[in-house]
Amino acid sequence: MHRPNILQVVFFTVFFSIGAAAVAMSVLSDDLMQYYRSRQLLVRGEKVLSRLESLNSDYDALLKQLESDPALAKRLAPATLGTAYADPNAVYPRARAAELAAARKALLKETTVELKKQEVPDWLVRCTEPRKKIALFAAGAGLIVISLVCFNSTKQDGLQKESGR
Repeated sequence: MHRPNILQVVFFTVFFSIGAAAVAMSVLSDDLMQYYRSRQLLVRGEKVLSRLESLNSDYDALLKQLESDPALAKRLAPATLGTAYADPNAVYPRARAAELAAARKALLKETTVELKKQEVPDWLVRCTEPRKKIALFAAGAGLIVISLVCFNSTKQDGLQKESGR
């Protein structure tokens, strides 16, 4: 291969690869967006499942304690059911609405921070906009056409090589 042919091959490869990637990105951007959203839903579902599993294990431990200690049910019933306390000498602390709201807010904040890490990339959001998708497709198709027209070997080069023998 001659030196110009090597440059021709390099330019053809670069332009064609970038053009094909741009066309593929414009065509597949909706599918990629759906993939990222499905993945985010899967992560959220796994977190909910692990939380439910931990609650189940906590309730199983509580049921075992209730079976072994019947007096525990008498102590837990007023707090869980909201009835009056049976023992007048015992002090039962009550949670205020503000304290419960603060605890709930802290728990929700932790879960939202974890979910934000799995968001859809910004470049993909931009690629799915209709005008930008059309522009990306047109630019990619233009690069493919340029690479095929400008960096393709011509028939004259082949004829000159044959006559030079």
